[in-house]
Amino acid sequence: MGVHHIGVDEAGRGPSIGPLVVCALSIPMEDRVILTDLGVDDSKNLTKTKRESIHTEIIAISESRGWEIGLIHCDAVSIDLWMESGTLNSLEVKAFADAISKVTASSLEFSLFLDACDVDAERFGENVSSTLGELGSDCRIFSKHRMDSEDVVTGAASIIAKVNRDLAMEKLSKELGIDLGSGYPSDPKSKIAVEDLCREDPPNEYLRRKWKNVERAWMAHHRKPIPSRTIGGPSGVQSALDEWN
Repeated sequence: MGVHHIGVDEAGRGPSIGPLVVCALSIPMEDRVILTDLGVDDSKNLTKTKRESIHTEIIAISESRGWEIGLIHCDAVSIDLWMESGTLNSLEVKAFADAISKVTASSLEFSLFLDACDVDAERFGENVSSTLGELGSDCRIFSKHRMDSEDVVTGAASIIAKVNRDLAMEKLSKELGIDLGSGYPSDPKSKIAVEDLCREDPPNEYLRRKWKNVERAWMAHHRKPIPSRTIGGPSGVQSALDEWN
């Protein structure tokens, strides 16, 4: 069998509301031209309508050509729990590795193209390789900032991750009856939503309690530190990233 190229990217690193979504897309190297012909680009360079249209086409082609898609959803509860003793960078290393593991088969030769989340792109690639163990030592890894703009497979992964995160945010907005916006601290809709959700005691489960804007809003309403997450608490949250899907 030929060489497969796997692009990996995330959506939702910075938001204070909702999940972080990581996508790994694995395709035969010779199929790269298909993504180019679809107009794949960094998801941030595309309109919502264009992203969704390309996403639909990628899913359809994946089914017909056997492309593999690995998605990891880390919700706000899981992110807060991880950050009790870890960092956002280490969480993304684990999430990238888990997404890659979903789309790799031992019989295949593959190269990884990572949109690095660490300020040190080379270190990020090394950490992902180390987390993959033997799987990581058997492949070529290219880890760069803005890889989603340079590599078409990573760009496609960024589109899939972004569309899935947007769908998750729309679902949460409907569930809560509040327009959550993008979830980013600078989004006016999200600013209002954070204030509303911080009025609850305990704070709403979809808030990332480790984010400074959430901590400030909670303190302003309650005049006490925001409560930490507890493993096995009322939400029945998980303690391992492998279970966060």
